[in-house]
Amino acid sequence: MSEPVRPFKVPYKVPLSVLVVIHTPALDVLLIERADVPGFWQSVTGAKDHPDEPWAATAAREVLEETGIDVQAPGHVLTDWALENVYEIYPGWRHRYAPGVTHNTERLFGLCVPQARPVTLSPREHCNQVWLPWTEAADRCYSPSNAEAVLQLARRRAAGG
Repeated sequence: MSEPVRPFKVPYKVPLSVLVVIHTPALDVLLIERADVPGFWQSVTGAKDHPDEPWAATAAREVLEETGIDVQAPGHVLTDWALENVYEIYPGWRHRYAPGVTHNTERLFGLCVPQARPVTLSPREHCNQVWLPWTEAADRCYSPSNAEAVLQLARRRAAGG
């Protein structure tokens, strides 16, 4: 007898993820606090559901799941920054990945929204939200790669992107 086909996610997280910096034209940045790690403030992040999922689809799905924001809403602009970080997965979270996986590739996106507004958090993932000017947001980010992504905002605007 063959094993049944599972219509669900693979048992391990795919080590390919997105980081989406949600911001306003004035560069106020949305940060959300992880429910499982108090004080861990971050932008929207999340792994691909499967290796072939397009990066932009992953970004749109994660933004909707974690904040309730639809990237296709009027006035919203999702931009693939075409930048990737490769980083070591925190040892405490490696159990979520296949045995031997120690690094993740993270693709960066920006989502410009017309103005700061309350969002609908996924309570199992996040417990608090705040909009901060970009420099304050970068200082509050737990992850160095997330802080660097927030700092990219001003450089991208100065460069016309």
